[in-house]
Amino acid sequence: MVATLTRRFGDLDIAEEAAAEAFAIAVERWRAEGVPPNPGGWLTTTAHRKAIDRIRREHKRDDKQKEAQLWFDDGPPEPPAAIDDERLRLIFTCCHPALALEARVALTLRMVGGLTMPEIARAFLVQETAMGRRITRAKAKIKAARIPYRVPSAEDLPARVSGVLAVLFLIFNEGYLATGPGTDPVRQELTAEAIRCTRLIHALMPDDGEVAGLLALMLLTEARRTARVSPRGELITLDEQDRAAWDEALIAEGHQLVRERLAAGEAPGRYQILAAINAVHTSARDVRDTDWSQIVALYDQLVRLDPSPIIALNRAIAVAELDGPEVALAAVDRLEDKLSGYHAYHATRADLLRRLGRSQESRAAYDRAIVLAGNTAQTASLTRRRDQLG
Repeated sequence: MVATLTRRFGDLDIAEEAAAEAFAIAVERWRAEGVPPNPGGWLTTTAHRKAIDRIRREHKRDDKQKEAQLWFDDGPPEPPAAIDDERLRLIFTCCHPALALEARVALTLRMVGGLTMPEIARAFLVQETAMGRRITRAKAKIKAARIPYRVPSAEDLPARVSGVLAVLFLIFNEGYLATGPGTDPVRQELTAEAIRCTRLIHALMPDDGEVAGLLALMLLTEARRTARVSPRGELITLDEQDRAAWDEALIAEGHQLVRERLAAGEAPGRYQILAAINAVHTSARDVRDTDWSQIVALYDQLVRLDPSPIIALNRAIAVAELDGPEVALAAVDRLEDKLSGYHAYHATRADLLRRLGRSQESRAAYDRAIVLAGNTAQTASLTRRRDQLG
């Protein structure tokens, strides 16, 4: 709905608020009158009317009325796009290079992914108020610069795609493990939408290694979805998952994409390396068969491209399997100043300390991770591991 309204009226705020008004009206009317035969059509029509009402209220002077009238008149049809998809159009609008990369990502998470402001702030590890200001400025710039609502032409795609991929990756991550305390631990509607849009971009750019890499990464991660949460609602870590429950078709498709990129002989980017790491994990039928030396080598390659503290933390987890928990703990402790507010940092420390027999320190680290964990499935898993300590 938001994508359709944005295309019609050219204003993200109007689109978002009109959609919200339509849902609010539906909550009241449908209780009394029943759900209409075509709920989606009813909502879209109601939102369209609300948007027009708002524009008319805001543009009372003659010159403003003329400008507003342009939004209602049918202009010449746009040239046909390679792929005509409303949400993909909205993604590319929000990811215009005139916006700073972080603003592109945050705005698209809000407008396309439907993430709340707290969820987006957690994804960026910033305060909610700061994130709200960032998104407001991004909307204003799109309106002021009259950024078009369309999938860009083929020659414009390479300059635009990096921000789009970053957005889709974060939407997928929020679905893969939701950060909100009151949400389901896995939000399949988000992972499915991220995969769908990435497939569309792969069709637009079949030779782009990073697009193929991100699609492979999503598929190999999604393949493990049904094994990630126990019937009791507890998150199951990779080493404890029932690998027979993994989706073989998604794994085969992901592995094929990884092999195709290796055969291309080009230097891999971030998403291609992450996909390769997941390919190693999903190749092992038992966790004991995992080729940890290959995973550490891939992380070494990734750190050179993306020296972020979270990548360093994930590398340390792999190092623990190869060189032992003491070596890994030293690497993790060096990240304290950058990741002290991140639950996975404390959970990793807790697991390493437990393996070293330092139960009291491990318990304190688990306690801190539990406080910071945003999801009930994470909290349940961390609590169980803490309570298993001697």
